[in-house]
Amino acid sequence: MNDQPEVRSTSSDFANLDRRSFLKTGLGGAIFLGTVSATAGLSGCSSTPAGRVSAVGTRMDASYEFRFLTSDDIQLFEALLPAIIGPGLPEQPQARRMAIAGTIERIDAGIHNFGPANQKELRRLFDLLNFGLTRVTIARVWSSWPKVTTEEADAFLERWRTSGIGLFNNGYIALTKISNVAFYGYEDFWHLSGYPGPPKWAVDALPQFQNA
Repeated sequence: MNDQPEVRSTSSDFANLDRRSFLKTGLGGAIFLGTVSATAGLSGCSSTPAGRVSAVGTRMDASYEFRFLTSDDIQLFEALLPAIIGPGLPEQPQARRMAIAGTIERIDAGIHNFGPANQKELRRLFDLLNFGLTRVTIARVWSSWPKVTTEEADAFLERWRTSGIGLFNNGYIALTKISNVAFYGYEDFWHLSGYPGPPKWAVDALPQFQNA
């Protein structure tokens, strides 16, 4: 699912994403997602941001504080990013873990700056994917996300991409858009999207580039 966008700036592209609705569900879809989210909450799924998490496996440096993504959301993206980004991720294991960790932090930071409407939509989408019953019956992902292989994650994304159900199509778009912007919008990965970075004269002339 290596759907590479042309990305120039993570912050500006996340701002562009926030100008439109991710999940154009209609009334029925909104009611369905709302019901799933409420049921997930009643079943013990937490909507509390993860806060500072220890660096375990692909987990983030505890110096970063999550303000939107929950612990379950982090596990979701740890499973999905290798399928979404594909060969763009470094091959060396430690560098790969760091790239995934940093991308998830930037996803969290980007969503934190979204407006309430998109935050609400994404929270409901993540709850649908994290809640065991709907993960199995709707996403058709049988294992919990920490146990999902890259091949299984890729198959899930392909099912939603090609589904005849608009909610699933839009869910696929939301997951891949925010992941690609967070990955390819980071300076270290600009070259993978064909962007050489800002011209040297701009870096030299504008102090904000030097302080970035």
